Amino acid sequence: MNLAYLLPRLARHFLPEGLVRFLLRRSLIIRPGLETADAPAAIRRYADVLAAGGGTLKGQRVLVFGYGGRFDLGLGLLEAGADHVALVEKYAPPDDAHNAALMPNYGAYLSMHEGRPRPDPARMTVLQADIREIVSTGLAPADVVLSNSVYEHLDDVDGVTRALAALTRPDGRHIHFVDLRDHFFKYPFEMLCYSERVWRGWLNPSSNHNRYRLRDYRRTFEKYFARVGIEVLAREQTPFESARPRIRPEFLSGESREDSVTLICLTASGPRGA
Repeated sequence: MNLAYLLPRLARHFLPEGLVRFLLRRSLIIRPGLETADAPAAIRRYADVLAAGGGTLKGQRVLVFGYGGRFDLGLGLLEAGADHVALVEKYAPPDDAHNAALMPNYGAYLSMHEGRPRPDPARMTVLQADIREIVSTGLAPADVVLSNSVYEHLDDVDGVTRALAALTRPDGRHIHFVDLRDHFFKYPFEMLCYSERVWRGWLNPSSNHNRYRLRDYRRTFEKYFARVGIEVLAREQTPFESARPRIRPEFLSGESREDSVTLICLTASGPRGA
């Protein structure tokens, strides 16, 4: 029994989500994503992936799925040449204190409304809603859809992917960076050692971790897109081999090079039905 894993996981499972957001915004204990920690680096990474496929951010309508409440990424995308940015987030409300501090550098895009910083709606749309419900609101489809370390937290990967495909122009592109590790990073495969009942009832963090593996993402995206690519960014063979005797069979494909993958860049285009 790995108490060094189980005790913190139990605590994280029952941690109130409001406290989790407090810790995330202050980078205490829980690490924020790249968009929050270093928006310029995140934008460069997206731009590089687009360029490798012959694409660009310039003149594009961009949808950021799961932006975390801070406008840095959206504003940076506008400065990189995007025509319009839609920031979509189901859980985190806009971080008004942080976003107000951006105004001296981004006054062309931000202004104060009723004491709160708000973007120019002609250039940026901010939505705090479930992406599955946004499909019916008339939001204009995007040329580029982006996310980082969001997909592994979804509780309905199929439904969300279907919704995002519906919000994508026929020639639009997706870039999703997905972290397949247990987010107790010291034990990257430990979450795969427990039954669904134990995981859901006792160990799954309040931010949710769906435990999808590479083959699951490939299968889901191929259902909704004509062209899907998955680039392996990292694999951890030694920790995987150590954990493999305890990993439940439903999480094993039989190919250790696939099962040991921990980070991927998933690209997709050609939404089916578009």
